Amino acid sequence: MYEVNGKVEGHIRERLLAPNFWHLATVGADGSPQVSPMWADLEGEYVMVNTAIGRVKEENLRRNPSVSLSHHDPENPYDRVEIRGRVVRFVEGEEAEWSMDRLTRKYIGEERYPWLLAGERRVMLLIEPVKVRRVVGVEPFRPGVLPEAGAASE
Repeated sequence: MYEVNGKVEGHIRERLLAPNFWHLATVGADGSPQVSPMWADLEGEYVMVNTAIGRVKEENLRRNPSVSLSHHDPENPYDRVEIRGRVVRFVEGEEAEWSMDRLTRKYIGEERYPWLLAGERRVMLLIEPVKVRRVVGVEPFRPGVLPEAGAASE
């Protein structure tokens, strides 16, 4: 396992630049989790995703900007990444449409997002990473959770 606070570097950066699906977790108004598979990319120092105004995830994030993104390597599901952070900008209008088209080119090779519904408005979400980590294999317990080695019962 390796952990880097607040930085998307190396292998994790490569995963975000490749057309990998990420799972975005938000918190609902009632405190329940909500998870959506997402296209993602980097926008400078931020992780960028795009959704439509009025989607549950967008409403959840306007109320509580805390977010978690996760991804596992399709060739090794025991190699996984988590990015915890917060949405720092909601970008609407032409810039949001442009970012959706950019994701479309990356993920499906088309110039324009083909599933836009009449009246739908896009919003680009810029996520500031706070905790970034990669775990390969079984995640170790935090210190102090398990009895110390050698502290046999007496």
